[in-house]
Amino acid sequence: MALRYWLMKVEPSAYTIDDLERDGRTSWEGVRNFQARNLMRDEMQVGDKVLFYASNASPSGVTGLAEVVRAAYPDPSAWTKGHVYFDPKSDPAAPTWYMVDIGYVATFETTIALETLKATPGLEHMMVTRKGSRLSVQPVTAAEYEIVVKLGRKRK
Repeated sequence: MALRYWLMKVEPSAYTIDDLERDGRTSWEGVRNFQARNLMRDEMQVGDKVLFYASNASPSGVTGLAEVVRAAYPDPSAWTKGHVYFDPKSDPAAPTWYMVDIGYVATFETTIALETLKATPGLEHMMVTRKGSRLSVQPVTAAEYEIVVKLGRKRK
């Protein structure tokens, strides 16, 4: 399967690129949107490249790079009573929710802010730059990925 590119959003109060650097890898649990789940479950593969995006941050934007290190598997937090991501409708015999594992690649010296992404030629059609785009897992084209990587490395 061909290499794919993604943007994955997380709130800094939950997890940051610095946390990922410290941990080396993490599971991307708790996705409770069917469209994002389908992207992770059906399309993400080991080796896919990830733009790590800090959402609801000051500023919100891409803070670094990661890659998929484990393809989709059932998210056990859905079956753990009392867990913030517990879903009583999810059944271990027919899982509703999936997650992937991502590994650390790099941290940008400064955040590539959403405003910068919106103003950068070649990123006009990037999903995150569109008004109302709230999906936590988004496909990115190879060209968009490369433009953002260049922006991140240019700032060092």
